[in-house]
Amino acid sequence: MELFLTLVSGIAWTIVYIDCIRLGIKQKTYGIPLFALALNIAWEVIYTVSGLSSPNVQSIVNLIWACCDVVIVYTYFKYGKKYFPENAKKHFLSFSLVSFFTSIALQLAFYFHFTWTEAPLYSAFAQNVVMSILFVYMLFSRKSSEGQSMAIAIAKWLGTLAPTLLLGVYRDINIYVIITGALCSVWDLIYIYQLNKKIKEEKLAVA
Repeated sequence: MELFLTLVSGIAWTIVYIDCIRLGIKQKTYGIPLFALALNIAWEVIYTVSGLSSPNVQSIVNLIWACCDVVIVYTYFKYGKKYFPENAKKHFLSFSLVSFFTSIALQLAFYFHFTWTEAPLYSAFAQNVVMSILFVYMLFSRKSSEGQSMAIAIAKWLGTLAPTLLLGVYRDINIYVIITGALCSVWDLIYIYQLNKKIKEEKLAVA
């Protein structure tokens, strides 16, 4: 069961990243909100590097995710400026770099403060709550499904639900994981519903 849930999470999030890359290149956009993307890649790089000394399934998955996120970061810097308010476009690069620096610092704060088992757990679920909220915000702020798909929405939900069950229930009862994981599911299901609604509206508009 542990291996199964780990693989579900790994495969689901890999689907998210691959479809974000596909749509990002095809539609000239980016598929993961800035702060979610910055926190994500910082987490993946830190725990990929720290896991190199004793590789396991999760560390291999982390490496795959980090490689995918590098491409998504590229799409962000290539296409992200158009989403900035007109009076803030000149600050796009500096704001983005500070955002990535801030995210790295936050992840390092978790890494150095908590134990090597607690740090990736606590930081991952905290950032996933932020990510789930930001996906909903991105959908409404873009006013379209640009850079988004139902495959991304559903896989993102399953990709967080699997480790919630694994680390919050199966291995041991962890209230932090259960609460943050439940919050992720709430926002992910809102996102799935709203994205599906938006996609249907767009199809009707061109019919």
